[in-house]
Amino acid sequence: MFIHQPVLLGPVMDLLRGRGEQIVFIDATLGEGGHAEAFLAEDPRLILFGVERDRQILERASRRLDRFGSRVRLFRMSFLDFFRSASELVVGSPQRIFFDLGVSMFHYQVSGRGFSFRRAEPLDMRLDNEKGFSAEQLIAASSREELRDMIRDYGEERYASAISAAIVAERSKAPIRDSQALARIIGNAVPPSYRHGRIHPATRTFQALRIAVNGELELLSATLPLAFESLAVGGRMGVISFHSLEDRIVKRFYQERNKSCTCPPDSPICQCGGRRRARILTRKPVMAEEAEVRGNPASRSARFRVLEKIA
Repeated sequence: MFIHQPVLLGPVMDLLRGRGEQIVFIDATLGEGGHAEAFLAEDPRLILFGVERDRQILERASRRLDRFGSRVRLFRMSFLDFFRSASELVVGSPQRIFFDLGVSMFHYQVSGRGFSFRRAEPLDMRLDNEKGFSAEQLIAASSREELRDMIRDYGEERYASAISAAIVAERSKAPIRDSQALARIIGNAVPPSYRHGRIHPATRTFQALRIAVNGELELLSATLPLAFESLAVGGRMGVISFHSLEDRIVKRFYQERNKSCTCPPDSPICQCGGRRRARILTRKPVMAEEAEVRGNPASRSARFRVLEKIA
């Protein structure tokens, strides 16, 4: 049976808890509302704006949070679209902004959209399955070189060339339509030692396809500056990432806002005024302890970073 477990719940609450005043909290990746429910239950003054682009999962979160009444306001859209319109959707500046970039276990275990290679499911992989191109369409339309680069860059897959060649060869015989068929193609394309390694040989390729289908890295890079600008001075922004590509984007963004000078390195004099705008509260990312990993294996790769806006 599928049971949702929010990752790093204790550290998230400790670092994003309010400080005595009414808190406007934006959960930019609401999912099933596990983190949101905990914050709402703890602080009766908290007003939550929840953002989620998947209709099915937003409905689940809505039922979960219904008992909090008017303190909850839900939006079905991408977090980029939300923060582009934040000044119109939120009165004042939020004191807390939270991103949990992990794909919900709902998508892997319940959605039937091909996120998992454990079952034969249609190769969709869209977080919002009413917009954009599916993984099946992406596989069918991409050249061998495009597939190779995608799998290498987004999946950090060492056998990207062999896998892309195998996909192109198989799709010339028949369309690749389900997740298990794709997993078999990948498994047959890699060396036996890799096929029986620590992780399933299709893991990195499936990650790459999901990232590409949903534009995850581009969305994150475009959204973080907008979210930071909307944040109140003294407010905090926390991000949980689950792989090195996401974490790298978050870490670099935090470092840039933490600098006293953000001018280009070749600039002869400071043009930005030399004003530091934020301080990093997590010098190293917060990670799950062994007990949480045992109870919730999905937390193993979670990395949590928090920034506080000071100007």
